[in-house]
Amino acid sequence: MSVTAKLLSVFRVDQQIQGLQSRLEGAERFLAEQTRQLAALGTEKDSIDTQLRQLRASEANAEGESKRIETHIDELREKMNNAATNKEYKALLSEVNNLKEVRSTHDDQAIEFLEQIEVLNTKLETISTAVADKEKVRSLAEEQRQQRSDEIAEKLAELKAQREELVTDVPKDAMAIYAELLEMRGEDAMAPLEVADRKRHEYVCGSSMMSVPVEVAASLMQGKLTLSPNDGCILYLTPEVQEELSEAFKK
Repeated sequence: MSVTAKLLSVFRVDQQIQGLQSRLEGAERFLAEQTRQLAALGTEKDSIDTQLRQLRASEANAEGESKRIETHIDELREKMNNAATNKEYKALLSEVNNLKEVRSTHDDQAIEFLEQIEVLNTKLETISTAVADKEKVRSLAEEQRQQRSDEIAEKLAELKAQREELVTDVPKDAMAIYAELLEMRGEDAMAPLEVADRKRHEYVCGSSMMSVPVEVAASLMQGKLTLSPNDGCILYLTPEVQEELSEAFKK
């Protein structure tokens, strides 16, 4: 068996491994995206919770200050009822009126805070529902990811063991070339030589679909490791093309 044929056997196994792994990777990407979205919703929910705590504290302070002033106003009114002179009465009345304005400001602030709290409570309710829904989707995505992993585990282990066995029969220098191409080009690491016109000895690289010289076909027929002069992939012969070339080169 030629070096190219041995590499092609490894390549076929690598394609199967990649096919199985791509199924798992798709499930993992979906799970990662759901996890990311859930984290974003969680961050938004935490932000709303923080704002609500601050607003509730501010509303409680405004309301507390309003009640404190109301108590003080009641004390001043009691003093007004017992004022000894008109001057003292007017001074107390002026202070009461000033405090009423201050209290009104605190009441307005409390109302404004309550309105903001109501808006944020509505947002929190919506985001909490979204979080609950997303948690369900993420849980399902996690189950699907585990299911995919379980489905391919046995077959993947078989293929990897098969690959290790095949690799031991491939020369190290050829394997190094293949490994580098597989890393760079993936499924395009190897490609078949295709016959464009047998009578005219016209051939094309199955990867780039560009013509290659007849010497490339001859090299492959000799069993040599042959790279495409167009894109550098490893070329190989299918049984059908090898049969055609055998007849063509005999002539």
